[in-house]
Amino acid sequence: MTPTRPRRHRAAAAAAVHYRVQAPRPQNHLFTVRLSVAAPARRQRLSLPVWIPGSYLVREFSQHLQHLRATQAGMPAPLKQVDKHSWVVEADPGQPLELDYEIYALDASVRTAWLDSQRGFFNGTSLCLRVVGQEDQPHALTLDAGDLPASWQVATGLTPQDVDDRGWGRYAAAHYDELVDAPVEMGPFWSGEFNAGGVPHRFVVSGAPASFDGQRLLQDTRRICEEQIRFWHGEQRPPFERYVFMLHATADGYGGLEHRNSTALICQRSDLPRATPKGSKQTPLKATDGYTTLLGLISHEYFHTWNVKRLRPAEFARYDYDRENYTELLWFFEGFTSYYDDLFLRRAGLIDTGTYLQLVGRTANQVLQTPGRQVQSVAQASFDAWVKYYRVGENTPNATVSYYTKGSLVALCLDLTLRLEGDGSLDEVMRELWRRSNGGPIREKDIAIALRRVGGRSFENELAQWVHGTDDLPVGSLLAAFGAKVDEEQAPLAQQLGLRTTDSGGSIQIKTVLRGGAAEAAGLAAGDEWIGVELAPARRGQAAQAWRLSKLEELNSLIGQASRFVAVVARDRRLLRCTVERTAGVTALKLGIADAARLRRWLGD
Repeated sequence: MTPTRPRRHRAAAAAAVHYRVQAPRPQNHLFTVRLSVAAPARRQRLSLPVWIPGSYLVREFSQHLQHLRATQAGMPAPLKQVDKHSWVVEADPGQPLELDYEIYALDASVRTAWLDSQRGFFNGTSLCLRVVGQEDQPHALTLDAGDLPASWQVATGLTPQDVDDRGWGRYAAAHYDELVDAPVEMGPFWSGEFNAGGVPHRFVVSGAPASFDGQRLLQDTRRICEEQIRFWHGEQRPPFERYVFMLHATADGYGGLEHRNSTALICQRSDLPRATPKGSKQTPLKATDGYTTLLGLISHEYFHTWNVKRLRPAEFARYDYDRENYTELLWFFEGFTSYYDDLFLRRAGLIDTGTYLQLVGRTANQVLQTPGRQVQSVAQASFDAWVKYYRVGENTPNATVSYYTKGSLVALCLDLTLRLEGDGSLDEVMRELWRRSNGGPIREKDIAIALRRVGGRSFENELAQWVHGTDDLPVGSLLAAFGAKVDEEQAPLAQQLGLRTTDSGGSIQIKTVLRGGAAEAAGLAAGDEWIGVELAPARRGQAAQAWRLSKLEELNSLIGQASRFVAVVARDRRLLRCTVERTAGVTALKLGIADAARLRRWLGD
C-alpha cells in the first residue's frame, strides 16, 4: 500500500545554517547543493566529513565534491582549500554567506549517496559541508523536487517543517549531528506504515518487484519493533517520535546502517517476501531463507537505535568528523547487537527454536573457521576496525577476528552463564546499563559493574579471557547445559582444505589460504587460479589421471577417497603443481534440540 501523507505547513524557525538540495539532471548523478550561512565567521572554515558514524573507515567523501563557489551579496568571496576535505572563506561577518557545489553520487551502498533516473539517496555526511563553529546551531534542509517526475516521493527521519504530501520541502534539525544522522530516500518507492510502542513507523522499499508482499513485511517488522521496545522500556514509549525504515532491493546486495530514528537497508530482491496466490499456504521460514536474513538485518539495525546510537562508547560522546574515532568497545555495540538480532526473531515468533539454533551454529562455525581468532582479541579488533575490518584482503581471516561474530558469542556466553548461576540474564545487564548511563555514553568498566550487579559476582576473569584474550569460548558446553544438542559434522570441503575460493566463468580463484591448513602446507597461494587435479595411477604401469576443474564442488567426485592429490594452478601465467594432503578430522559444529524444556529457560515459549 502507499498511503498519502498530509500536507504540513508550519512557521519555519530561523536556521543559522540552511541547505537546499536539488537533482536537476539525475542522469548526470549530480546533486546540487546551496549552503546558506546566516552569520559566518570572518575566516569561515567548512569541512566535509571523512567518515560516517556506524561505518568505521575513512572514506574521503570530499573526493565527490566539485565546483565549490562562495558568494556574499552576489559577489564572489575569497575561497581557499586548506586540506583534503576543508576550505576557508574570507567573509564579511555582517553578510550572509552562500556556497554552491555539486556532489557526484553513484555509490549504491547505505554509506554514501546515489542518484540516477530511478532513485535518489544520500547521507548528510556525503552532501552537507560542516560549518565549523556553528555545529550546535539550528540547521535546516530543503529538498527541492524541481522537474523530477511527479511519482517521486521523499522519506527521511528529519522533522518536517513545511513539506507537501510527497515529502518535498523544508526539514529541521537541532544541530549538525542530527542533520547528518538522517538519510534521505527519494523516488517512486513503495510505502507502508504501522504503530509500535505508540510511535508511528514508516517502511519504504525501492526496487521491489510486483510479487512483493508489503503487508507481510510490515506485520513481521512490527512484531520485531514491539518486542524490542518492550525489552528496553516495558510499556513506556521509546525515545523517538517517529521511525523510518528505508530498504533498497537490488539484484545482488546486502547491508544496513543505523541512525537515531531511521535506518538504511539493502537486500536482494529475491529476499523480499512474496505474495502467495489465493488459497495457498505460506511456507514456514527456514534458516536458509533470504527473508530470514532480511528480518535479522532489520532486527539488528533497529536494536542499534538503543545500542550505539544512544547507549554508546564514551569515545563517541561527540563525533569528530575529521579523523578516526577509536574505541575498543565495538565487540559490545556490534557484537551484542548481533546476538540479539536473531534472538528477537525467535522471541517474536518469526523463527522456531530449531532454526534459531542453526543460526547460532552458523555464527559459531564462522568464528571457529577463522584462524585470526587466535591472533587478535575482539577488543583489539574493535580498535583496529579502521584499518582491518573494512579493508578485507587475502590475509584478513588469518590476522583478525570479526567483532560482530565473536562479539555475539561473548554475549551468548555471558547470557547463559548468568542464567546458569542464578536468576539474572544479559537482558537485565543491558537495561541496567541503560539506567546507569541514562541512555548515554559508557565505558568497559560500566559493563563490568552492570554484570556484577546482575550476576552477584565479578566477571573480570570472563572479560579478560573472552574479550581481551584469544582462547576459544565455551560455546558448546554452555549450550549443552541449556538443552541444545551439540554435535560435530564433517566440515565443508573448502574448510577441509583450508582455503576460500570463488567460482567465476568456469574457473576457480583462490581468495584466501587459511593459516595451518592443507592448502598452506601444499604451497597454494591467494590469487592462484586452480585449473585441475592429478591423481597417482591406481596401479603401477597405469597412467595418472588428470582432470580439469571448473567448480570446487567437483573435486570430491573426481578424487573419490584419495587423501592425496596434485592441484594444478596458474600463478603469474606459470603452471605449478602442488601436492595436497587432505586434513582428516576437520569438523564443524552442528546444533539441535536435546531438551526442549531446558531450552525454554533461555528462549522462552
